[in-house]
Amino acid sequence: MHSDIVISQTDGRPMYLQIMEQIKQRIAVGEWAIGEEIPSIRQLAVALRVSVITIKRAYLELEREGVIVTQQGKGSIVAPNARLTPRLYDEELAEHLEQVVRLGKLLGLTPAELAVRLQVATDEFAAGRLTKEKV
Repeated sequence: MHSDIVISQTDGRPMYLQIMEQIKQRIAVGEWAIGEEIPSIRQLAVALRVSVITIKRAYLELEREGVIVTQQGKGSIVAPNARLTPRLYDEELAEHLEQVVRLGKLLGLTPAELAVRLQVATDEFAAGRLTKEKV
């Protein structure tokens, strides 16, 4: 359930933010369903070999954002918020678009060239030539 969360030492962001992002991604893509129990703070800390304090901070922030709900003595679950997934998809899209812009800049592409490439990819997807595996 949590073995595919990866902490990158080369990522400039704090570990708790990396953990938060990856938990949100799992919820957004449906790996962790609404109401599903998520790993305990201690379980995740051991699995990722990080401090319990790091996981606790990530969980507190996720709870503050309404992504998870923690019940004393019962653990944490994905929040039963019906609007949760669209918001997470929007955040995910924004992050991917930022990456596209950075990559485009590295390749020397203009904003117009990036827009053309996005339109081509959108057209290919609509025509069924771009599958999920290729995305």
